[in-house]
Amino acid sequence: MSLARVDDLGDRLVVVNLNSTRRGALTPDLYQAILDAVRLAAEPRFRSVILTSEGGFFCAGGDLNVLATRRDLSPAERRGKIDQLHGLIRAIRACPVPVIASVEGGAAGAGASLALACDMIVAAAGAKFTASYVRAGLVPDGGLTSALSRMLPRQLAMEMCLLARPITAERLAQLGVINAAVPAGTALEEAQALADELARGPREAQGVIRELVANAYETSEEAQLDAERDAMALAQGGPEAAEGIAAFLEKRKPTFTR
Repeated sequence: MSLARVDDLGDRLVVVNLNSTRRGALTPDLYQAILDAVRLAAEPRFRSVILTSEGGFFCAGGDLNVLATRRDLSPAERRGKIDQLHGLIRAIRACPVPVIASVEGGAAGAGASLALACDMIVAAAGAKFTASYVRAGLVPDGGLTSALSRMLPRQLAMEMCLLARPITAERLAQLGVINAAVPAGTALEEAQALADELARGPREAQGVIRELVANAYETSEEAQLDAERDAMALAQGGPEAAEGIAAFLEKRKPTFTR
């Protein structure tokens, strides 16, 4: 039995983590499902990818029963295993359409890395995000320190990583790290609503915007200005802009092709 699946809903793909008995801990099946979804998302009909989980907890990160066996591997073999996780994070970042995390219960360790790699996050009120590595004598991976350093004040990132203190969805929403803290049990519903909005928009423009925003964190202002210039010049000559501008001038809703 697979511990993850990909649901094709026509204009979006939903990756469902099925490892509920281990609080959504990472599995090879989940890795493959996410990679499959990112690959399939290149098809023009798809506008978004949603990551969610059954069992009331988004992802507990690495399974400590598995991680305990890494002691028997060589350093090179351990790095290879970690690179698989990092390849997954890179794939999410490079997805051609926006990726939305739907978080119930919480996200811990690499599970938090997975959620924070997404473009938008909807989390249930009371859900906790935890960098719990230090409790097991480990250190963060999955790009977690990179994500936290961009999203949180240094002192709060240190508190999360050094003391493993959880941060609630409500607090992260106040800090702008997640898009919404919603009633428990409704995170997927709210993520689907975001996907509905994306499905009505211009797919090509959304993809370019996603790339521009993602790259801006590591790009100089001068380089970003050039990137925006080139992207805007290309967009102005495209069919999406023709429809969007015409709809605005004609005071109607635009209809973007799928």
